[in-house]
Amino acid sequence: AFRATFRALFGGGEADLRLEDGDPLVAGIEIEARPPGKRTKRLSLLSGGERALTAIALLFAALSVRPVPFCLLDEVDAALDEANVGRFARYLQTLKETTQWIVVTHRKGTMAVADALFGVTMDKSGASRLIAVALEDAERAVGVGRRSG
Repeated sequence: AFRATFRALFGGGEADLRLEDGDPLVAGIEIEARPPGKRTKRLSLLSGGERALTAIALLFAALSVRPVPFCLLDEVDAALDEANVGRFARYLQTLKETTQWIVVTHRKGTMAVADALFGVTMDKSGASRLIAVALEDAERAVGVGRRSG
């Protein structure tokens, strides 16, 4: 599942998980990845965005094998460039039938595929205020269709 998820998120490339030497019950796992157009490298040698997207691929692969009803992601898309934010957001949409997602993000590409947005703002008095928008209701109110992420 990791190989297929990696290829889907990166738009190609290869990835593999390898058990380090030693007792399989306590041995570490080495991740090797080859993003499209690059050489195969250990996870620690990838760029920050490539490491983040590889880690996301590993998480999504694990969830495809063993789905959970609810998952919270906290700014996992922060290190991604715009193209990879789009890939992440589109892939996240494919998982919403089996898992309910709460994603903390500042990235517009991720917010664009959300069903609802919740924000916290600060009033002039210094008190925080929660703002919630169900995007389907908002689109219906202004008469616009849903944009694709």
